[in-house]
Amino acid sequence: MTIILGIDPGSRITGYGVIRQNGRHLYYLGSGCIRMSEKELPGRLKQIYAGVSEIITQFQPDVFAIEQVFMSKNADSALKLGQARGSAIVAAVNADLEVHEYAARLIKQAVVGNGGADKAQVQHMVQQMLKLPAKPQADAADALGVAICHANTNKTLVALAGKATSARRGRYR
Repeated sequence: MTIILGIDPGSRITGYGVIRQNGRHLYYLGSGCIRMSEKELPGRLKQIYAGVSEIITQFQPDVFAIEQVFMSKNADSALKLGQARGSAIVAAVNADLEVHEYAARLIKQAVVGNGGADKAQVQHMVQQMLKLPAKPQADAADALGVAICHANTNKTLVALAGKATSARRGRYR
């Protein structure tokens, strides 16, 4: 059983989602958004760090997964996003969590089956996969998608490792 904290970083709103993976089953534990009240970037970064640290304390995750920075046309926005990611990652590293990063296209592929899916499709599929009574807020749904992507990636790696071990055992008997 593994508790996964997924983060959708943003310099104004950072989404978070927490799931528990038990074998191939996923269970919803919590989600929401850290909304920045500070106007200046250093204050927002502090809020992200404090918010993620609080979520880690509350849910005690085993692993931390975060969306990678994508290059947009606006370099200033990409830099701010990178700094927001950095604040969240430092909170995870300070809590001795493994950090895993996933590209947005890979996350959408894992959740929707289409790397070009829009936010509404991600919300719908997250709701279905985790059996939620309502669609989660968009940033929270994206963060849950990050956690689901990690769970699926981890499950695949474990399965591949098992096959490799079986293949090696068969060869040397």
